[in-house]
Amino acid sequence: MGFHHVALVTRDAVATHRFYTEVMGFELVKVVASPTPNEGDGFSKHFFYSTGVTDGSGQQGLIAFWDLRDDEIGTEFNDNLNEAAGTPVWVNHIAFDAPTREDLDAHRIRWTEHGHRVVEVDHGFCVSIYITDPSGNMVEFCHSTRPFDESDRREAEMLLNDPSPPLTSDAVVTMHEPESARV
Repeated sequence: MGFHHVALVTRDAVATHRFYTEVMGFELVKVVASPTPNEGDGFSKHFFYSTGVTDGSGQQGLIAFWDLRDDEIGTEFNDNLNEAAGTPVWVNHIAFDAPTREDLDAHRIRWTEHGHRVVEVDHGFCVSIYITDPSGNMVEFCHSTRPFDESDRREAEMLLNDPSPPLTSDAVVTMHEPESARV
């Protein structure tokens, strides 16, 4: 079972819309404008983007954002997940599927063409690319390079329960500079 949608708040709906349509390549499919539960004239816009990924039933994977316009809520909330939690930028992030290596490369090229420096990491079982959205939240496209097997599951159980697990650092990192930085 996949997610129906993940919802985040944004302080800049215009920049968020531009990023998720132009840079991420997603399609705006629905906006719900409704009053907020507070007394008064406040309202919210809950806007949804299709990520282009479908599950077995054909349901689209969605990401959604809240544009809050309510004096009681205000505008001083932190829309950066990691900053709000006090964690590094790479901790809380949203990873989208890239079914093929060609899909992953197409996303990377679009990102660099839009002026983003892209971090690519080969984790062994998958290859990922990373940038941050206008709120500073990390987004990722990830391409699985092999299916998980029984040895992966056994190792996962062992490592999860190990209070002092053996550490590995075999990931390969590649930096891709934005088009604007190339000579």
